[in-house]
Amino acid sequence: MRLTFAHLALARPLAVLDLETTEVDPARDRVVEFAVLKIAPDGRSQLCHQRVRPGVPIPAAATAVHGITDRMVDTVPPFRVIARSLAAFLADTDLAGFGIAGFDLPILAAEFARAGVSFRVAGRAVVDALTVFHRHEPRDLGAAVRLYLGRDHPNAHAAAADARVAAAVLDAQVGRYGLPPTPPGCTRPWSRSMSAGGFARLRWGRRLRVRQAHRPLLADVARTDPGYLEWMLGQAFLDDAHALVRRALAGQPLDVPNPVNARRPA
Repeated sequence: MRLTFAHLALARPLAVLDLETTEVDPARDRVVEFAVLKIAPDGRSQLCHQRVRPGVPIPAAATAVHGITDRMVDTVPPFRVIARSLAAFLADTDLAGFGIAGFDLPILAAEFARAGVSFRVAGRAVVDALTVFHRHEPRDLGAAVRLYLGRDHPNAHAAAADARVAAAVLDAQVGRYGLPPTPPGCTRPWSRSMSAGGFARLRWGRRLRVRQAHRPLLADVARTDPGYLEWMLGQAFLDDAHALVRRALAGQPLDVPNPVNARRPA
C-alpha cells in the first residue's frame, strides 16, 4: 500500500509503532499486541501486526482498555520467538508514534533485552506525536478557561484573577469528569509517583526503579544497551537522572549520595 502525505517528507524509512500491554510499568510490563507501520520515502508501506503471549496474566484493567484476554493469546508465540524478525523489520528506520517516548519505546526495549536481541535507539530520529501536540497546542490557564468555562481569560498572569479562574476551572472539571467532589478524592487517581505515561524514574543509588520494582543495574544497561541510555539523555528526565546515566555510560562509579536524604549543615 502506498501512502501519500500532505506535509511529511521522509529521507529514510519511518516505523510508526503502537503497543498494547499488560501494565503501564516498563519493568514488569509485557507486550500482548504490537503494530508497526513501516513507510518508505516513496510512500510504500508495510504493516507488521501481531499478538504475542505475554507469559503473565493480563489484568482485568488492561483487558478493559484493549479488549485482549488471556485466552486470546494462549496459542500465539511469545515475544522472544518473534523478537529477531521484529528487530530486522525495525532496522535502519526512524521511529514515531503517539506517546512512544514515555511508554512504547521503554517497554519495547525491555522486551528485546529479555529476549537477548539487540535493539538500539541511538542513531535514529524519534518523533513522538504526543510531544509535538503538547509543545504546539497551549496547555496553559487561558486554554483551560476556554475549554471548561467557554470564555477568554483576559487577565492572565494577574495573580488574583488567575486564582479565581483556576478555582472555577477545577469546579468545572469535577463536574465534567464526574470526579469525587472533595480535593483528596479527585486527586487520588493521580497520587502515585509515576504517571500512566510510563516515564521511569532514576533514583539515587545503583538501581533503576519503576514503581518500586527493580530494573537492571545501570552499569549493566550501559554495557548491554548503551543506546537505550543515550536515548534517555534526550528525554525530559531530571538533570540528576541525566548525570547518573552519563556516569554509567562513562563506566564511572554510581555509588553517590542521595541529596534528598543528605543532612543539611547546621
